Amino acid sequence: MAKRKVGVWLIGAWGGVATTVVVGLAALRKGLTDTTGLVTSLPPFAGLDLVNWDEIVIGGHEIRDTSYSAEAQNLIEKSHVFNEKTLAGIASQLAKFDANVRPGTLFNVGSRIESLAGAASLKTKKETASQAVTRLAKDIETFKASNKLDRVVVVNVSSTEPPPKEEVKSWMWADVQKSLAAKGDCPLPASTLYAIAAMKCGAHYVNFTPSIGSDLPGLDEYAHQQQVLHVGRDGKTGETLMKAVLAPMFAARNLKVMSWVGHNIFGNLDGKVLDDPINKANKVKSKDHLLTEILGYKPQTLVSIEYIESMGDWKTAWDHIHFQGFLGTPMVLQFTWQGCDSLLAAPLVIDLIRLTEREARRGSSGVIPHLASFFKSPMGTDEPAFAYQFQELMRWVERVTDENLED
Repeated sequence: MAKRKVGVWLIGAWGGVATTVVVGLAALRKGLTDTTGLVTSLPPFAGLDLVNWDEIVIGGHEIRDTSYSAEAQNLIEKSHVFNEKTLAGIASQLAKFDANVRPGTLFNVGSRIESLAGAASLKTKKETASQAVTRLAKDIETFKASNKLDRVVVVNVSSTEPPPKEEVKSWMWADVQKSLAAKGDCPLPASTLYAIAAMKCGAHYVNFTPSIGSDLPGLDEYAHQQQVLHVGRDGKTGETLMKAVLAPMFAARNLKVMSWVGHNIFGNLDGKVLDDPINKANKVKSKDHLLTEILGYKPQTLVSIEYIESMGDWKTAWDHIHFQGFLGTPMVLQFTWQGCDSLLAAPLVIDLIRLTEREARRGSSGVIPHLASFFKSPMGTDEPAFAYQFQELMRWVERVTDENLED
């Protein structure tokens, strides 16, 4: 079997999730860790011929001035993840990937994210939306050419940006083009500019953030035009995963959920960005819509997200579910979810890279609906329950495995 070379271009390349993805891939390549947490390492996926760890080359866009080693060390010191021995074994690989990181865009990222920018990204601050797209696409094209890559998968793992104007959400591709060409202000957010840049140079786009990214009709239109894939949005890693599993149980047993309160605390960079009410609104909406879709009615809900610096990358979610049972009797279910944010997210990002790249080899374009189980607000499907979403993924696995056997 001929060896592939697949590029992974990370938006927010030196953030906590991206750093954990890169450390994880380098550690897997060196045999310094096992595949716990990777869905694609489950037995049913064995016949898919997925891209392997040593076939992946990392690059990306980042607005801060730092490095993979520095950010990994930061995760060790503040959150007690990884270990020094693992980092020592992959240091040279991290340095190679650092060399592929380029300045990101500050266009419509919001004041909280802009305040994090380093000198290199600040130099691009006056560029127009069209100039940003051209520059970002050129970076990806150069990365692909210089590394002789078969294809590139762009993954947005950056901090949550403020929501765009409502009108943008219904734009067709002609509207997007008109806005990019206009001399006045362009309302498109950075996540959408990254998606356009990816598609422009034939790369596939995965949005792991609550930001809008490619989730508008015009970008799906452009994806088909460019024969590329896109998928998202907002990785489902913790509390919302529990909601997607538990809410169908209440519906199936005809137990009426009267209220569902979720309180989240964490202290990483994403939490710091979400401490801004404008950025937080995007995340809260992504976490809160699920219950109504699953239950078929809207209970009273409250979702709170608080930045507690001492928590570092560790996230605690406490949920209180007040429900009504037989003869009108009120009952309560409570759960506490505690996990390391980046370590929960990173294996899912690796899974999405492998599965998107595999679907690209099938010649597909547009949204990938069978990857819905990875997202809080999945594109291309109206099915919100995790179990049903995962069944769709397994049906795709069966189809592709059968195709491989036929070949």
